[in-house]
Amino acid sequence: MLTQLNVNKKMAQNSNQIQVQSQQQLQTLSPLQILVVKMLELPTVELEDRVKSELLDNPALEEGKEETPENVADELSNPEDEGDTSYNALDDYRSDDDIPDYRLQEHNYSRNERMEEIPFSDTTSFYETLKDQLGEHDLDEHQRQLAEYLIGSLDDDGLLRKSLDAIVDELLIYIGVETTVQELEDILQVIQQFDPAGIGARNLQECLLIQIRRKAQTPEGKQDPLLPLQEKIISSFYKEFSTKHWDKICQQLGVSEAQCQQAIKEITRLNPRPGASMGEAIGKNLQQITPDFIVDIDDEGNVSFSLNNPNLPELRLNPDFSRQLKEQTQNNAKQTREQKEAALFLKQKIDAAQGFIDAIRQRQTTMTSVMKAIIELQHPFFQEGDESLLKPMILKDVAERANLDISTVSRVCNSKYAQTPYGIFPLRYFFTEGFVKQDGEELSSREVKKVLKEMIDNEDKRHPLTDDELTKIMEEKGYPMARRTVAKYRMQLNIPVARMRRE
Repeated sequence: MLTQLNVNKKMAQNSNQIQVQSQQQLQTLSPLQILVVKMLELPTVELEDRVKSELLDNPALEEGKEETPENVADELSNPEDEGDTSYNALDDYRSDDDIPDYRLQEHNYSRNERMEEIPFSDTTSFYETLKDQLGEHDLDEHQRQLAEYLIGSLDDDGLLRKSLDAIVDELLIYIGVETTVQELEDILQVIQQFDPAGIGARNLQECLLIQIRRKAQTPEGKQDPLLPLQEKIISSFYKEFSTKHWDKICQQLGVSEAQCQQAIKEITRLNPRPGASMGEAIGKNLQQITPDFIVDIDDEGNVSFSLNNPNLPELRLNPDFSRQLKEQTQNNAKQTREQKEAALFLKQKIDAAQGFIDAIRQRQTTMTSVMKAIIELQHPFFQEGDESLLKPMILKDVAERANLDISTVSRVCNSKYAQTPYGIFPLRYFFTEGFVKQDGEELSSREVKKVLKEMIDNEDKRHPLTDDELTKIMEEKGYPMARRTVAKYRMQLNIPVARMRRE
């Protein structure tokens, strides 16, 4: 919706104030458009929570199938049910008039059969495991609250990468708890005593030191002459250690090369990611990924999909609200002030309910259009599940095929997942940059990275390949690219430079 706005601009010219009036065309979104945008950003689980919340907040909205049009107020126009929609990449949409389009229930399978295909974990979360260890320490209620917040601030590696200053501010702003950096420091020292060793460290250096010092406290550690040397290396020569300058470390420590190498070897056996040692329980709160789409392949290789909304109820306007509004509007001339206020309340709630239903419908239609376009563009992958079959595809490609804005496609693809016969993938997985070989064949950057990784995996680790050497070999294999591109792909694969790969 475009609106014309008058803008006054004051311009100073030769010390005189001149007022200039101009028109600017600004784009604003209607309340319904804003609601649709918000709905698009929600993954399945959050959408279900949002619907439950709306049902509680708005009495004009209720579960159930919509009534026939004659039972709805004349002022309200309810879109007709468009039916259950699932997409076959080779066929048109299929409908079932008994189910409204925003349900989009799964086809060919019962709900129980469908849900059995989705893996669920009963693992205790990382957060809960660490919180249980708080019970072993004598903390008051305030200290426990701080400790739980610190545990919740750990990343998936089990490290605390936020500054304590920032956490002091967060506690005050978000939960109204006042504290100091020193108080948090004291609580963090408690958390750093938890298992596995290294939990709660603020960086890798502190993580390694905690593990070394924990070992030194054991009966075996007290007898290990290398532990003091390991602590010295990490505390005083961490930069040299992280860049693998072993010779400098040995020279400055004044110990034999054999002792130095053995100490370094023991350090490299420590766990740089203590949170990962908890297996599936990584993360602040273990959350099972609930796919937003279910993709199926039949015996003939046809690809079909449906939206995964097993817990999304049918929604309709409350018929009592609609009848009351109709009665109120028919007697408008004789209404008292209280009756007019009641009629206004009814209309606002009904408008909000109808807008919410429309937003849900629009979300499902847009989601379906985007997934349809992705499957059409990446059809070979969905048939075979081979990553190398992914074609170069960007948001613009999907937007053009689905006839949507790029920003809309981006919102759909953020935080959404698709369950396929080959696993559950984030929608962003199907997007990849393009690369053209010497023979003109177009490949995805993911396939090029695969070739690069294989080369590095098979290199002589005593003489690892430099980026210049990798660039030359890639060109010989028919993948001409600049050295900076090779370096970019290597970093995206989390592969260090040649010197750091030397063994």
